[in-house]
Amino acid sequence: MAFTHIDSKGNVQMVDVTSKDATLRIAIAQAFVFMKPTTFEKIQNQTIKKGNVLETARIAGIMAAKKTSELIPMCHPLNITHAAIDFYPDSQNNSIKIKSSVRVIGSTGVEMEALTAVSVASLTIYDMCKSEDREMKISDICLIKKEGGNSGTYINPSI
Repeated sequence: MAFTHIDSKGNVQMVDVTSKDATLRIAIAQAFVFMKPTTFEKIQNQTIKKGNVLETARIAGIMAAKKTSELIPMCHPLNITHAAIDFYPDSQNNSIKIKSSVRVIGSTGVEMEALTAVSVASLTIYDMCKSEDREMKISDICLIKKEGGNSGTYINPSI
């Protein structure tokens, strides 16, 4: 079996994408943060002591997408053309679904950037609210969809 991130001598290497065409690549990912009803209410009413939780998490998620190659070994640094974070509060479950969308015109995909964005946005919600609720749970971080590249479109069948 040939490994993509190991050379013939067994050394770790970044995949060479030089010969790949630069095309539009899109990735969408999601995560959930579950919390106590009182924490959910304070986030919605913007009464968490640290400030506006969701806007801080939005900024953190976008920044994380842009810095993914600094965090994940072998990820290529990308000139991201768009990154967005959206929140979907669910009062029935006292949860917030986080979705990221990341785009680039490049020779490699942005799945890791989208996944990193929702992960860091989730962690930021936790950080902003931990004095209220240390039992928050971050779950179901996953890729929803990706478009572009040689493998084409992928839609997660479990979503």
